[in-house]
Amino acid sequence: MKLEGKVMTEVPEIDLTDPAVLADPFAAYAPVREKSPVVRLVAPGLGPFWAVTRHEEARAMLADPRMEIRGSSFMRPDVPEHCLRYMRTMSEMNGPEHSRLRRLVAPAFTPRRAAEFAPRIEEIVTRLLDELPQDEPVDLLARFARPLPMEVICELVGIPAAGRPAWREYGAAIAAGHGEKFAQAIPAIMEDAKSAIAGVRAEPRGDLLSDLARINEEDGDRLSDDELVTMVWLLVLAGQTPTNLIANAVAALLAHPAQLAALRADPGLMPRAVEELARWCTPQPMTVPRFPSEDVEIGGVRIPEGERVTASILSASRDERVFGDPGTLDITREPGPHLAFGHGPHFCVGASLARVQTGIALGALLRRFPRLELAGEAAYLPDPGTLRLASLPVTLHPAEPAERAG
Repeated sequence: MKLEGKVMTEVPEIDLTDPAVLADPFAAYAPVREKSPVVRLVAPGLGPFWAVTRHEEARAMLADPRMEIRGSSFMRPDVPEHCLRYMRTMSEMNGPEHSRLRRLVAPAFTPRRAAEFAPRIEEIVTRLLDELPQDEPVDLLARFARPLPMEVICELVGIPAAGRPAWREYGAAIAAGHGEKFAQAIPAIMEDAKSAIAGVRAEPRGDLLSDLARINEEDGDRLSDDELVTMVWLLVLAGQTPTNLIANAVAALLAHPAQLAALRADPGLMPRAVEELARWCTPQPMTVPRFPSEDVEIGGVRIPEGERVTASILSASRDERVFGDPGTLDITREPGPHLAFGHGPHFCVGASLARVQTGIALGALLRRFPRLELAGEAAYLPDPGTLRLASLPVTLHPAEPAERAG
């Protein structure tokens, strides 16, 4: 390829449909990462598609204001027309538009607020574990990891208990990403969100939605009702990340008995374990694509204006230049700058809540079921866009009374 009369640096290529890549994307990126900080991705229906594979270059790209996010993946025919106004979230905005929304919502998602919400998450986790069948194999993905984030979102938003079973169904439909149930779930979410917003406008409560609806004390700005509905939609979307992180983490620990034993022996390792598991088995293999507003150079590779660029999170988080022995799962590892929650202006605003939720879920699960084991294959779906399990069949083996007392 030529650009302004100059031959571009030759870069490796990865075919995202290659069965070997789908089976082990980490192994696929390792050799090409050594050759170049940038690779070309090949996938049906996509034009030029670049991926930044090394940690330093990925961080720089994600923080570069010239790298813009464009469009919305949910502006499509299967979304009811009257809901389209809520589909473009702040994660798909740039510049001042994004900065304003980020400034208004950030106070509701601080680490301190996440820690304050922890007791309510623990109650939800306990209730979901109580509902699991104790004497037969159970799909932990379907029965625990998937409903948990939606229950947390309902608690955050203030959805009444009577409406929460429906929201579990919404979550499953949104996770599928398409189909009749998906199209039906979106307007239902929006209508429930509007009702909840009207409630907190009339009578503010101690939930996240009430916090988001407050006027900013510094400049008097606040989110409009439409923006609040869109924020609820963003919560529903982002809520799928803890689902897959929790499921992936359980599968990873069960596949590494020494690490599982170490975590059981020292629950104080949980914060480090969450960071290491996020690095090791991130559900998001790559970031939302960016589009350079001008020709840019990344690691010596010229990227033309307007061509799609993503950061390979799974590759950057196993970069030998940053992480010692990166191919080893080590829950005692000093937390490092992995990119599981992104970087730069679009760093995941709910990262603290996701971390707390994952830690509580894993901790309760391991305490309550000390002999938890797989009851079948924990197979990942052949999806280059998400690292997620098809199911997580386990046998719980509940603790004996003496163990629970201890």
